[in-house]
Amino acid sequence: MPILETRTQHWPDEAACAASAEALARHAGLADAFVELHGPLGAGKTTFVRHLLHALGVEGRVKSPTYTVLEPYEVMRDGASVAASHFDFYRFDDPQEWEDAGFRDVFAAPGLKLAEWPEKAEGLLPEADLQIHIDPLSGDERRARFDARTPLGVSLLP
Repeated sequence: MPILETRTQHWPDEAACAASAEALARHAGLADAFVELHGPLGAGKTTFVRHLLHALGVEGRVKSPTYTVLEPYEVMRDGASVAASHFDFYRFDDPQEWEDAGFRDVFAAPGLKLAEWPEKAEGLLPEADLQIHIDPLSGDERRARFDARTPLGVSLLP
């Protein structure tokens, strides 16, 4: 599916990343969205997810699912508990793992899905509502491009 709309942000520091995540968290449609996060190692994908999940009410540590592939969370939206699934497909290399781990069921169920390194699971993932491309510039400075791929994704743009 083509990109419907794109917005770019400049994050001079982590506080700007956190503010962007907080703005995204305010969108009601996020509760059932699929968001892909793209960028090189160390770009800040997990940092953005951590800020987003904290903005959605997750307390405590938000850890990278690099070794577990999936970390599940529960967030509150409009007084109801909603599943939030944080994937990291960096070490994913066996499509059979997709079936064995029940990821098809996770993606078929309602809830927020956040996927780092989605290109490693290409062909298995549904179309993302929103793609976030994070590019490191210098130091803590980042450029973030938000590509809406669905009408829901357009409504989530910052």
